[in-house]
Amino acid sequence: MMTTEVVAHLLQADAEIPNNPRLPLLVYPGAVQLPGRDPAAVFERLFSGNDWVGSWRNGIFPFHHYHSTAHEVLGIYSGSAVAQLGGEQGVTLTLNPGDVVIIPAGVGHKRLSSSGGLGVVGAYPRGQQPDICRADSSGCGTGAEHVARVPVPARDPVHGADGPMCRHWGQ
Repeated sequence: MMTTEVVAHLLQADAEIPNNPRLPLLVYPGAVQLPGRDPAAVFERLFSGNDWVGSWRNGIFPFHHYHSTAHEVLGIYSGSAVAQLGGEQGVTLTLNPGDVVIIPAGVGHKRLSSSGGLGVVGAYPRGQQPDICRADSSGCGTGAEHVARVPVPARDPVHGADGPMCRHWGQ
C-alpha cells in the first residue's frame, strides 16, 4: 500500500438517487501499488483481509444505480474510467489503476467512459448483501429508508480498523 490521500464528497439527494445524508463518498487516489502480474488479486486479498467480501471482477455499469442495502468498495486494477457519482448533480471523477473508491449505501454511480481495458474489483462489507437500484425505475422506492439502516463496517477496506474510512464515517 501507498500513503493514502483521502478525498471526501458528501453528496446530497437528487430527484432519483437518495445518496447518503451522513456518510461521504471516499476516494483514495493511488492507494495501492499494483504488480504487473494479476493486479486484481492484490485488491481481492486486501479487501477480504479487511472483511470486505463477495468480491467480483468486472467494470462499472454505464447507468446510474445505487445499493440501498450495502456499502461498496471499488479498486481499479487496469485501464481508467470516468465515473459520475451521486447522480446527475454529483461529482465526476477519473479513476486510474491503484485508486480505491468507497461508496456508501445510497450513493449513485455510473461509468461515463473507459479506456485501456478497464478492470475493477468490487466488494462489500461482511454481512451486507447488495441490491441494484436503478435511478430510472421505481424498484427501490424505499431506498432512502434502507440506506439509513445499513451499518457502518468496522474496518476500512484498505487500511483496516484505524483507516481513514473509520474516521470519516465515525467509527
